[in-house]
Amino acid sequence: MNTEGRKDIKAGFIGLGAMGTHMARNVAKGHYLTSVWNRTEAGAITLSQELGVQCAVSPALVASHADVILICVSADADVLEVIHAMLPALRPQSIVVDMSTVSSDTAREAARLVESKGADFLDAPVTGGVEGAKNGTLAIMVGGRLEPLERAMPVLETMGSRIVHMGDVGAGQAAKAVNQIMAAGINEAVTEALAFGSALGLDMRKVIDVVSGGAAGNWFLEKRGPTMTQGLFKPGFKLALHQKDLKICKGMADKLGIELSVTEMAMTDYAKLIAEGHGDEDISALYRLKRPSP
Repeated sequence: MNTEGRKDIKAGFIGLGAMGTHMARNVAKGHYLTSVWNRTEAGAITLSQELGVQCAVSPALVASHADVILICVSADADVLEVIHAMLPALRPQSIVVDMSTVSSDTAREAARLVESKGADFLDAPVTGGVEGAKNGTLAIMVGGRLEPLERAMPVLETMGSRIVHMGDVGAGQAAKAVNQIMAAGINEAVTEALAFGSALGLDMRKVIDVVSGGAAGNWFLEKRGPTMTQGLFKPGFKLALHQKDLKICKGMADKLGIELSVTEMAMTDYAKLIAEGHGDEDISALYRLKRPSP
């Protein structure tokens, strides 16, 4: 894709949570960011001062000035609320890029609203955790037309090292659902295996080191194994958010008549942890249920 000579693009960022704040910083490093908005204004004020960009008073103000409007919020209802709020000011040829994790149906509804104003919509959920957001190495799964993706690509490249066009609107979210199901299974397997190793009295640092170099090695084991085995569960990726995503996956699977047994196991385990007050911890807090009782 030809992405040369596009430093004239103006980007706005909506949603400055654990992921969005780092993503916005990387867009600013690429000299594209001009404005930010966040539901909790204090976060937007602090970041706007740090980055030297406008702290917009509303999503509409972001949309009125930006060529590319990036959204990273928590849930389906939040995405549609932001879209409706920006709609009156949305300009033709603008590109709205939703980087939240929502259902494919929500992505298609958002696209319908955005396109009614002559603008373009891309669903572009990400994976790679807070580390990927901070380092600009996220994997980005994109649904939508190729032409607006090519126009938005310079901005996306500030945040991700792997950007893949998955197909029409909704395909990005469908690919993210695959990722979230896989992450649930990996979490179940890694936490159970490490709890087993701990019960055997093994040196878990050595276990993690040697296993990471073999066929069972994976990102989650490397990044979260050392912390979970020390009882540290700082997110990361919040357990309650993964539960929200898995509910989306389950809904999609139900429509297809597909059983997701491991996903359902993770959802049951997560519900227990959330009930115990651990919803804001990293998903590796699943280790709490797997480790031997003291």
